[in-house]
Amino acid sequence: MKLPLDAPAAAGQPFIELAREVATTVLRTVEAGWRHALSFPEVNAASGEVTITERLRDGMRQALNSGEFDWSGSMVVLDGSESRSRPDILVPDGRTDIPILVIEIFQRLKVHNPHAIIECKRIAGDDRYLCREYVVEGIDRFRLGKYGSNHSTGFMIGYLIADNANSAVKGIDRYLDRKSREAERLEPSTIAAVCWAWRSDHPRTGRSPIELHHAFLSFTKPQHARGR
Repeated sequence: MKLPLDAPAAAGQPFIELAREVATTVLRTVEAGWRHALSFPEVNAASGEVTITERLRDGMRQALNSGEFDWSGSMVVLDGSESRSRPDILVPDGRTDIPILVIEIFQRLKVHNPHAIIECKRIAGDDRYLCREYVVEGIDRFRLGKYGSNHSTGFMIGYLIADNANSAVKGIDRYLDRKSREAERLEPSTIAAVCWAWRSDHPRTGRSPIELHHAFLSFTKPQHARGR
């Protein structure tokens, strides 16, 4: 696994810029973890977000512990926990769903906080409320610095309770368009040629933009490769 690039400090913390290879391994670990998670009966479209996320975390750990990846010993899937967006905040102002610790980053920078953060939401393209929540309570937590204020890259998971990834993306983009945020629309992933992976860029006040990688996970349909 390639080490992340050095970059200037931000928000009083070392800036963590994930290399392309590291971001790819996070998505592939999510993909493998989801396959394991689907074996649990409580992982279904009617279940709550917390239950699904806990089983996904279990699945990601199972995938890493199986040794099927050459990076299995280089990544730790942490419990969801309260977090502080800045070192000067004494009361936690967020709770991360699936934090990731990358061993190489810890050894080099000695940063004890997560090196990548995955935020999880239920989503359906024709549900305006869920599309709004995906942006306001998901994307905007990264955009406004509540999560990953010193990260170049963040991750979102959309649990598809209806339809498919294309429908979810259209619904999210419609909400962004209504808020005059067309530049933040989602586009196909540049690191994973699969139909469930997308990406987006979002401006942040006083710091560099953040790139988000989105994984839209289906409960019933296999994840097919995207033709290009």
